Amino acid sequence: MTAARSGPAFSLHDIPFSTYGSWFGISPVLAEKTRSEDLHLVSHQNGMHAILRFTPLDATTGDRAATRVEATPGLLTWTGAGGRIGLAYAAPDTVRLRGEGLGLRVTAAADTLTPFTGTYFYRDPVDGAYVFTSYGTGRRYRITVLSGTVAEVSGSQALGTGERGVTVTAGPGGVWDAAIEELDSARLPFTSSETFDAVVATAEQAFTAFVDAVAPWRSSGTPAAELAAYVLWSATVRPAALVTRPAVLMSKHWMDKVWSWDHCFNALALAPGAPALAWDQFSLPFDHQDETGALPDSVTHSEVLYNFVKPPIHGWTLSHLRRRLPEPLSRTELAEIYGRLARWTNFWLTARRAPGAALPHYQHGNDSGWDNATTFDPERVVVTADLAAFLVLQLRELARLATELDLPDEARRWTRTAETTQTAMLDELWTGERFVARGLDTAATWDSSSLLDLMPMALGEHLPEHIGKTLAARIETHLTPYGLATELPTSPHYLADGYWRGPIWAPATVLIEDGLRRAGHHRLADEISARFRALCETHGFAENFDALTGTGLRDRAYTWTASSYLLLADAHAHRDSR
Repeated sequence: MTAARSGPAFSLHDIPFSTYGSWFGISPVLAEKTRSEDLHLVSHQNGMHAILRFTPLDATTGDRAATRVEATPGLLTWTGAGGRIGLAYAAPDTVRLRGEGLGLRVTAAADTLTPFTGTYFYRDPVDGAYVFTSYGTGRRYRITVLSGTVAEVSGSQALGTGERGVTVTAGPGGVWDAAIEELDSARLPFTSSETFDAVVATAEQAFTAFVDAVAPWRSSGTPAAELAAYVLWSATVRPAALVTRPAVLMSKHWMDKVWSWDHCFNALALAPGAPALAWDQFSLPFDHQDETGALPDSVTHSEVLYNFVKPPIHGWTLSHLRRRLPEPLSRTELAEIYGRLARWTNFWLTARRAPGAALPHYQHGNDSGWDNATTFDPERVVVTADLAAFLVLQLRELARLATELDLPDEARRWTRTAETTQTAMLDELWTGERFVARGLDTAATWDSSSLLDLMPMALGEHLPEHIGKTLAARIETHLTPYGLATELPTSPHYLADGYWRGPIWAPATVLIEDGLRRAGHHRLADEISARFRALCETHGFAENFDALTGTGLRDRAYTWTASSYLLLADAHAHRDSR
């Protein structure tokens, strides 16, 4: 039987087992706050759907076998007293399974089949394979037994409620082998001359090549780099339906979308070692830009949402991305992204500026990415300094692009707009001690204990020095032993698991760390980086973290967290080497 494999081990309760390009993973996590005792094949086509349940069995008695589940990037194993089962990806849409001493029961996750929901199961008379047809994904899941014995079949062609599935096993001392494919409608019968061990070796080599490309600087000083790379690699899906390019989903748990600011951090982390994939990440939301220039809130397999937007951090991102890419963008690429970024910027300058206003506004906390931050407690349609700051950076990047494209008049116009926007931000929202938010309906102003009020630090070197120092001092009050709390822990509104009302988040960390460093506050930037890296090394790559305990919260396999770790670890490694 296959020997133990190398690579970072991880818990399937935190991170799904999957591979680059696949739309499905193997996980006990079936939905938000829903976990199963058994591992399932969970697909993300047409939404998140648990399709198949895997139950290891004692090969002698046929009873459920107690097993220990272990996973590394190339191999998942169930190990029990009587034997072992291995699972590995042979292709993005195909897994191979091999068992010795244990059988495996594969059943439909949904017990009930209706005319519109559930999973239909039958034996294909063409090739003898067993097929599950899912209403949830609109796809088929074909099991081909390559060696061993089909010990039991139940529910074939059955309607209504009941168990549907097949049991694969082998005689004493024997080994069974099977393949499961996710396919659209039909495919030639599955055949393979590749051994299971060869499948595992190929999968391991693919991951090793990826991590060597995106984190060649890794060392004992960056111990979570390989696992961070696995989170990105395994969450990447091939183009399908509305996903126009290879895409790194935020997770192959329930956060299985590309949101229009999350993608920026994935692009930056991938840029030096996987530049084509990085450019695809940056570009994907722009493929769905609407007629006003707005980017969608999110994109996933079968859905593009426009009811909210996300903050315009794309100029900041593009500035860093261009420095991180190993080759400069071509003039054609520059011209294309210039047009897209200009339309996105003009959306904020037209559709999101009230008549006579100098500054744009958010219509809801969701537009900021900080959905429920306390900045939005008094009102939701508000002018905030973080939005103005991001827009200033975007305008400055547009001016640089226009200069490179020999468009001097446009470069001057973007520069003037950047200057007037920053001036208005300081005149209207800076009190002399802090930034405030302003309502559109009431014109009232207020401050809060949210880190969001301090995000203009992202302007870095463009901030007046005295304002930068004031912001840096306030930012330091948000620093816990684990990182930057998004709400002051002393605030009456602080919530340990309050989404943006307390927990530590990766994007806020990266944006503030970068702004501090560009403004010359290196000591504080170093401290923020060190604490966030230690947080990930201890508690993984969760969507966010309890600011006072470090515990990972919500989705535990979040790619922008992994990317943010890689960005900070990369920079730290290079500072150390200098």
